[in-house]
Amino acid sequence: MWKEFKTFIMRGNVIDLAVGVIIGGAFGSIVASLVNDIIMPPIGLVLGRVDFSNLYFVLKQGDPTGPYASLAEAKELGAVTLNYGIFINTLVSFLIVAAAIFMVVRAVNRLSESQEEETEGAPSVKTCPHCRSEVHIEATRCPFCTSTLSE
Repeated sequence: MWKEFKTFIMRGNVIDLAVGVIIGGAFGSIVASLVNDIIMPPIGLVLGRVDFSNLYFVLKQGDPTGPYASLAEAKELGAVTLNYGIFINTLVSFLIVAAAIFMVVRAVNRLSESQEEETEGAPSVKTCPHCRSEVHIEATRCPFCTSTLSE
């Protein structure tokens, strides 16, 4: 069982997936910082000094009742809140990640299309005149019937 597990883990797909998850986690934290620390503060400033991470509705008052100076204070005093400002930050983060992934997918698609065009242009196989098998274009001898192939 250990041998099978080791074989499974050492497959290229599993290693690639693990690397992708680790890179994705790191990228997610970078995007979260970009949104929270760079993008949202100027937007909040333009909209009248609004801190989006501190926007919330109180659904149920805590003890003592509000108004509360911040979301942290409301939570500390036991208030039930609907945190729509944090949702806005998360939505902006998602849109940035989606745009970045779209750009990567678009670049990969263009690269694969150009490679397909290169391979489609020239034939890669030829037919053996003796046994009618498909043989690589650069072969000088048929691997099936061993006949010498002319150019």
